[in-house]
Amino acid sequence: CENGISFSQTDCYVSLSLPTASSETVRTKTIKNCKDPIWNETFCFRIQSQVKNVLELKVYDENAITKDDLLFTVLFDVAKIQLGETVHLTFRLNPEVRNKIPVATERELVILNYLSSLSVHFPTSVGRDECGRCPNISLQVELKETEVKGVRRWQLSACVALWRSMYLERVNTVTGDTHRYVLYHQLIANFLASLKSRNLDVRLEFDLCMEEKNFLQKRRKLVASALKKALHLERDLQDHEVPVVAVMTTGGGTRALTSLLGNLLGLQKLDLLDAISYITGSSGSTWTLSHLYQSPDWSHKDLLGPIGEVRGHMTKCKLSCFSLESLKYYDRELNLRKQEGYQISSIDLWGLLLEKALSNGVKNNHKLSDERQALNQGQNPLPIYMILNIKDDYSLSEFKEWVEFTPYEVGFLKYGAFIRAEDFGSKFFMGRLMKKLPESRICFMKGDYSSVLEKVMSRSNRKVIYFIIISSFISQTENILLLWRITHHKKYFLLDTVLENFPNQLTETAEFLCLADTAGYIDISYPPLMRPERKVDVVLHLNYSSGSQTSYFLKQGIPFPKIHLSEEEKKNLKECYIFEDAETPEAPTVVFFPLVNDTFRKYKEPGVERSPAEMAEGNVDVSSLFSPYCINSFTYTEDQFDKLVKLTSYNIQNNKHLILQALKESRPVDE
Repeated sequence: CENGISFSQTDCYVSLSLPTASSETVRTKTIKNCKDPIWNETFCFRIQSQVKNVLELKVYDENAITKDDLLFTVLFDVAKIQLGETVHLTFRLNPEVRNKIPVATERELVILNYLSSLSVHFPTSVGRDECGRCPNISLQVELKETEVKGVRRWQLSACVALWRSMYLERVNTVTGDTHRYVLYHQLIANFLASLKSRNLDVRLEFDLCMEEKNFLQKRRKLVASALKKALHLERDLQDHEVPVVAVMTTGGGTRALTSLLGNLLGLQKLDLLDAISYITGSSGSTWTLSHLYQSPDWSHKDLLGPIGEVRGHMTKCKLSCFSLESLKYYDRELNLRKQEGYQISSIDLWGLLLEKALSNGVKNNHKLSDERQALNQGQNPLPIYMILNIKDDYSLSEFKEWVEFTPYEVGFLKYGAFIRAEDFGSKFFMGRLMKKLPESRICFMKGDYSSVLEKVMSRSNRKVIYFIIISSFISQTENILLLWRITHHKKYFLLDTVLENFPNQLTETAEFLCLADTAGYIDISYPPLMRPERKVDVVLHLNYSSGSQTSYFLKQGIPFPKIHLSEEEKKNLKECYIFEDAETPEAPTVVFFPLVNDTFRKYKEPGVERSPAEMAEGNVDVSSLFSPYCINSFTYTEDQFDKLVKLTSYNIQNNKHLILQALKESRPVDE
């Protein structure tokens, strides 16, 4: 080992994995109690030169009782070794200088792992251009199952059945009296088309579902009417002139829960709630959304009602959540959930605790799909809940995938794979629903959306602990689809994962999903709004936490306005900013509302100054280390709750002119 790296009395062994050659992981023997282990072992792999072969070497410390500790990983591109060449290599074991595999190159080659040994033969007397016109040509398909991992014979048969419409790229190899042709991406495209026509229970496409399209058509009429009134327009807006406006919220526990209520109250007082088409949430802000959407007409009712309900829950003592009666309730519900077929985790218990803490104590049978009743006439914005799919053996910088939840569907943004909301948690095989489980109650979904418990529990551990395990809906059949999307959509949505470039690390190979709070990586709920199919024009960014979004979207190549704030500006944030990029018309206009207390100190309402006796009500500490609104605070006093709601409502109302400016400038010009 270079740099004199030593092992203090460890029991080390090395595992080797070359997924493009074999699904088997091999390992060396364990060297017991040795700080400088030496291995002299030989391993053989039969590789295919047509694909990218990346050897994964992992050094473990063996433990007799607990799980073996992964010390470090080295990735090596086998192509660096020429045929017949013997080389001696020294690997630097510093994680910062590990071999890096170019994402774009690897992505382009993953699919060839599945098709490199698939070839079609037909007589030389028939030219390629004549194939589609000759009904009696017999095709010979060659495939060695040991060489191609994950592709079934019936899948290949389905592909070959479509051969007449495929483009065959000729390879210069000639075998006997036949020309050899290799099937490329058009084969996969046709296979996907055939899958789409089979009415699978998994929707495989990037487009919006039909239910959301119908919702948008209804919602557009309300948005047009609201904008005509707010902007004092003389005529009705045509459909193509109606901008898509979204509210994007961040997490922040009960701070986000309370602040979002105040922000929405401010929008309601400005008569702008009907101008919103989408509301996205993560972590604590999802608690607000799941509470509001239990009422089919919440945005058309006075929000002081639900604010009063939440106020009662936020100011009550939470000790009752740990009473003997409550513990018995949790036990009954967890056992029932297990009997229904679910994998039980600590997050399920967290969801039940949330139910007790943020409700009147009565069991709530509300489910995510029930929220469709709040959308059937387009009467409310469409709520979208965000969460991350992760792998517990890898850091978030190495692997993460955005998952969105709507009352209509749950799915992966990256792959374009979606299932019905009521089927989430059920078991699927080859795109078919095989075992239907009862839909989870909303309290368990709240636990999924916001794993604050996860953050607390992981503090004393070396690695972050993730609790959620839910049945995966991406089956082996979708494998070809996912690989095709990764390979041929070179700018596919949110390419922010390194490990996805390896066949054995794709989500489709996992039996379960491992979900985590987005706050563990970047506390935003932007990704679903950046889908080009949603065509979002204006985003009201309601920020309850810290973090940079510009750098993230820049890395993903997603159009997003550049945000430039000096260090001095960051220390003295204003109530509202407008960010736009004239050079990138595809980028939405962002109206940014940080959680600050600026003019509210002197004004109780926009334009209405406080009297000397009212000045104390303007002292709302939302930024210091001693703020009562820190993420660990789960109970507020009535005064603290009221102040935060009034502050966030005021900040919206006081910047009405900036919101209207963004809405006015976002309207497409009639050509």
